[in-house]
Amino acid sequence: MAKVILSISGMSCSACSNSLEKYLNKQKGIKNATVNLVLAQALIEYDESLTIADLNKFVEEAGFKSLGIYNEKKETKKENNKQILLIFTLLVILVLYISMAHMARLPEIPFLGMKHHPINYTISLLVLTVPFLIYGFDIFKSGYKNLLHKSPNMDTLVSIGVLASFIYSLVGTFLVLFKSTSYMETIYYESVVTVIYFIKLGRYIDRKSKEKTKEALQELVTITPSFALLKIGNKEKEVTIDEVKKGDILICKPGMKIAVDGTITKGKSHFDESFITGESASLKKGPSQKVIAGSLNIDGTVEYKAEKIGKDTTISEIVRLVVEATNTKAPLAKIADKVSGVFVPVIIALAVLTFIIHLVLKNSLSSSLIYFVTVLVVACPCALGLATPVAIVISEGLAAKNGILIKSSEILENAHKVTTIIFDKTGTLTYGKLQVNKIYNYSSYSEKSLLELVASIENKSSHPIAKAFKEINSSLEVTNFKDISGYGVKATINDKDYYLGNGKLLEKLSIDNNHKEKEKSLQESGNSIIYCLENNKVIALIGLKDTPRDNAKRIIKELKYQNKRVLMLTGDNEITASVVAKDLGIDEVYASLLPQEKTTKIKELITSGEKVLMVGDGINDAPSLKTATIGVSLSSGTDIANNSADVILMNNNLVSIINLLNISKKTVINIKENLFWAFFYNICMIPVAAGLLSKYITMNPMLASIAMTLSSLTVMLNALRLNRIKIRKN
Repeated sequence: MAKVILSISGMSCSACSNSLEKYLNKQKGIKNATVNLVLAQALIEYDESLTIADLNKFVEEAGFKSLGIYNEKKETKKENNKQILLIFTLLVILVLYISMAHMARLPEIPFLGMKHHPINYTISLLVLTVPFLIYGFDIFKSGYKNLLHKSPNMDTLVSIGVLASFIYSLVGTFLVLFKSTSYMETIYYESVVTVIYFIKLGRYIDRKSKEKTKEALQELVTITPSFALLKIGNKEKEVTIDEVKKGDILICKPGMKIAVDGTITKGKSHFDESFITGESASLKKGPSQKVIAGSLNIDGTVEYKAEKIGKDTTISEIVRLVVEATNTKAPLAKIADKVSGVFVPVIIALAVLTFIIHLVLKNSLSSSLIYFVTVLVVACPCALGLATPVAIVISEGLAAKNGILIKSSEILENAHKVTTIIFDKTGTLTYGKLQVNKIYNYSSYSEKSLLELVASIENKSSHPIAKAFKEINSSLEVTNFKDISGYGVKATINDKDYYLGNGKLLEKLSIDNNHKEKEKSLQESGNSIIYCLENNKVIALIGLKDTPRDNAKRIIKELKYQNKRVLMLTGDNEITASVVAKDLGIDEVYASLLPQEKTTKIKELITSGEKVLMVGDGINDAPSLKTATIGVSLSSGTDIANNSADVILMNNNLVSIINLLNISKKTVINIKENLFWAFFYNICMIPVAAGLLSKYITMNPMLASIAMTLSSLTVMLNALRLNRIKIRKN
C-alpha cells in the first residue's frame, strides 16, 4: 500500500469534503481516504496498482479538481481574487441602488427608475445579473455534479435557490416586456446578485482565515534556506538546496542556517533549534554531532556532511507528520460529518415544505419563493463543517511549533482524557546521560582495556545505557552482535564470546552470582549495574550513575494535582528504581521488567478501565508505547521516521506533557464551542428564514447569505483563539 496527499480545489463546505471522501472510498484499489476541508487536501492510502493519474481522475469524477501531490515548498498563496471581488462589490452596490433607491427615497439613476422607466429598470437589472451568474458558475457546476453523485452540498442548496429566483425573475421580465408592468413584483434579480456576492465574499474571508490557521505549519515549511555553501576543494560555491547530494561537504557560517540534515566534520558553534524544540537555549555542537536543517548558526563556522536531503530531512518529516495528522478524522469530526451528511437533503425537503405551506396559506408565489430561497441559503452547513477541522489544524500547528508532534487528530482530542501516566526511568525521568561511576575489575585487563572492550560492544546497541560509553575509544572489531531484550547483549571479539547485561542475565545463563553484595551496594546508591562476561565468566561489575531531570519532580507533582495516577515501569533493578522514584515522588514502581512484562502491565491497567499514557523511548520502548492508549516519546530530534509513538516530544522536556494535556483539553472545548454555535445558528435562523416568526422578524436571501457568512466567520475567529494557549517552557 502507498500513501499520498493530494491538494484539492473546489471544496466549499463539509458536504463537499464528505462527498469527495465517500466517492474516493468507493473506488477499487483505495483502502482509505480522508479529506480535510480546511487544508483542502485528501490523504489517500491506495494499492500501488493505481497511479496518481488514476487518483486525480477519481477526484475530477467527484466534481472537484486535483492540484496534484501536496508539496509543502510549492504550497504558496493561491490565486488572488481580491481585484475581481472589488469589481463585483461595485456592481452589487449598483444593483442594490437601482433596485432599492425608490424604497430608501434616494434619487434614482436617470432612465432607470422603477416607477417611470420600468422596462429600462428591469433590463438593466437583468444585464447586471448576468456577470454574477458567470462569477458564480463554479458554484452551479459543483452543485450540479454533487447532486448527480447523490451527495448534495452547500453549492447545491445555493444553486437551487439562485436559479429558482433567476428563472422566476426572467419569466417576470418577459411578462413586464410583453404584458404589463404590474408584474414588477416578480423581479428578484437583487436576490440572485446578493446571494452570489455574499457567498463569494464569505469564501474569500474563509480562505484568508484558513491561511491564518496554517501559519504555524507554513513557518515550519519556510524555515529551511533555499541555498547552501558547497565546499569544492579549497573553494566554496553557492548552490540551491536541490543541487545538494548526500555526502557533500557543506559550509555554514555565523548567521546562516543549516541547509540539510548532516554531521559536523569540522568546527564548533552554538545552534538555535527552537523551531524544532520550542526551546530558546542554544546548543553547542562540534565534530561528529548531528545538525538539523533550518538550525541557525550563531557564532562559529562549521563544515558538515550532508546526510538527509529533500523530503528526508527532519523538518520535512515533521511537516509530513503534522499534515497527515490534520488529515485524519477526530471522533467529534466524524459526528459532525454524519450530521452534515444528512443535513443538506433535509434542508432541501424543509425548503420545499416551506414553499408549499406558504402557497397553501395563500401567500403569493413570489413571497413563497423568497421563503424557499432564504431557507436554502441560510441553512448551508459551512460552520458545522469547519467546527472541528479548523481547531485541529491550529492546535496541531501550535503543538508542532513548540516541539510536540501529534500524529493524529484522535490523539489530540483524547490526550486530556488519560487517567494514568506511566514513565520509563532511564532517559525519560532521568537525562539518560549515564556515567561510569564504579568498576569492579575481576579480569587481567587494565581498566582502560576493559572499558574499550565494553564500549566497542555497546557501540552496536541503541539502548540508553550504551550512551555511557560513547566517549570511550571503541575501535575493537565486533561480530555476531545480538540484542537479548530485557537482559543485555551478546557479541564476539577476537573469537571470544562476551555478554553485557543485568543480574537477570546471569540467571538466564545459569551462572552463579557471587557478586550480589557489591551489586546491592551499587544499587542502593542509585547506580544501574552491568555485568561483563567473557566466555560465560564474570570479568567485571560496572556501576553507572544517572541524574534525574531538573523538572521531573515538579511535573510529577503537577500531574498528581490533576488527579492523574503516576507509575514508573523500568527494566532497571528494584533497589535503584525505588531510590529514583522516592526522590521524584512516585509511589507506584514496577522494576526489573522485561519489555513484554511492561506490555502486560499496561494491558492490565487498560482492562481495568484506565486510559494509559506511556512516556518512554520511541524505539526501545516501542511495544509499550503501541500498547498504551497513547504513547509519548522523548526524541533526540533526528530520527522521528522510525519512532513508534503517537506523540513525539522534540525538546526532550517533560513539561511538554503538561502542554500536551492542556492543548488537548483547550482544543476539545473549542471544538464543542464551535459545534454549539454552528447548531445554535441553524436552530435560530431556519425558523426565521421559513417565516415562522414573520410577525416579529423577517429575513430575505441577501440577509440569509450575510448570516451564513458571519456564522462561518464566528467559528473561524473562535478557533483562532487557540493560538493564545499559554505554552509552558519549564
